[in-house]
Amino acid sequence: MLNHAQRDLVRATAPVLKQHGIALTTHFYARMFQHNPELKQIFNEGNQQSGAQQQALAMAVAAYAEHIDNPGVLAPVLTHIANKHISLGIRPEHYPIVGHHLLASVREVLGAAATDELIAAWAAAYGQLADVLIAEEAQLYAAAALKQGGWTGWRGFVVAKKEQESSEITSFYLRPADGGCVPDYTPGQYISVRMFVPEWNLMQPRQYSLSDAPGNDYLRISVKREQTGNLIGQVSNLLHNRVKVGDVIDLAPPAGDFVLHQDRTSPVVLISGGVGITPMMAMLKHLVKTGSDRAIRFVHGCRNGDVHAFKQVVNQLAAQESSIEKTVFYDEACPKHSHDHLGHVDLARIAEKVILPDADYYLCGPLAFMQAQIKSLQTMGVSTERIHAEAFGTGGVAA
Repeated sequence: MLNHAQRDLVRATAPVLKQHGIALTTHFYARMFQHNPELKQIFNEGNQQSGAQQQALAMAVAAYAEHIDNPGVLAPVLTHIANKHISLGIRPEHYPIVGHHLLASVREVLGAAATDELIAAWAAAYGQLADVLIAEEAQLYAAAALKQGGWTGWRGFVVAKKEQESSEITSFYLRPADGGCVPDYTPGQYISVRMFVPEWNLMQPRQYSLSDAPGNDYLRISVKREQTGNLIGQVSNLLHNRVKVGDVIDLAPPAGDFVLHQDRTSPVVLISGGVGITPMMAMLKHLVKTGSDRAIRFVHGCRNGDVHAFKQVVNQLAAQESSIEKTVFYDEACPKHSHDHLGHVDLARIAEKVILPDADYYLCGPLAFMQAQIKSLQTMGVSTERIHAEAFGTGGVAA
């Protein structure tokens, strides 16, 4: 347990971590992968090369130092991290390895400023954090394994169907190769896909939102093809270009804390940008499938009609269900494809449709999109407790 003096030491390093944290985390990852190269297959190499992972870790470490007196403030963040960890197969035995290299990096980067007392304080702080995460992850692993059709680790799934949803997005229908059941999940959750990337000579995991309602005999992901050569597009291009119907790919069980609140009767407002539409499809289809009488507002923005995924499905659902109202924004004029508004998603323009009493707002998309929509909702008087967000990208924190 951390004593008072150790908490003071850790808290005092927060300003230094905010200023020099990326240098520390860059050194940490390089050190860890040099001594434990087997861990490279757990981490996203594209985010490593772009520096996104180093920045995300630096922000997390600085936040932990800043709130060391009241780590409960970070509980939602830790839950998010725990879900990511189980989707990547991180286990308790990995924590001592990470801790060893993190503390060594603090000493090597800070030099004389890293006194024995400071290292001891950070060792205690890291041990406290590890205990919290290990305990939460144990519960998540157990829940994943014990549900019908559940498992932990990796499980082979057959690609039963590939279906193009737009010029950039393709859906993959996945069934267990072992002939077993598909587990239930909560709309909004994701699965991890693991594939071998020849360019990096590494197995690489990637998370993709489940894009259909639970209760089917398949899991569906809908993947955007990133630009060729883009560091974050290695796995998506493999899925689009090389994976065929009948191939088997490895999946981790459903995970994630960005989920539809199914115990509520309040209106639901689903707001997405680009490929952020994927978890919204799972939520929308689940609400329709279960016969929910909740009012539903579906707001989506994308560049144009060619990249607009699931357009016909949403149109059909809105036509058959009086509870659904949809609004579509296109960045570019698109005469061949109908839309409601030209320009980026602007909630103020449709406030009379989307600002509803006690509504819950679910947002998903790129980080800049998320930040803009959250600010807009807050400006219009929506409480933070009613805003639920998932930013696509490493370490994305929308607000």
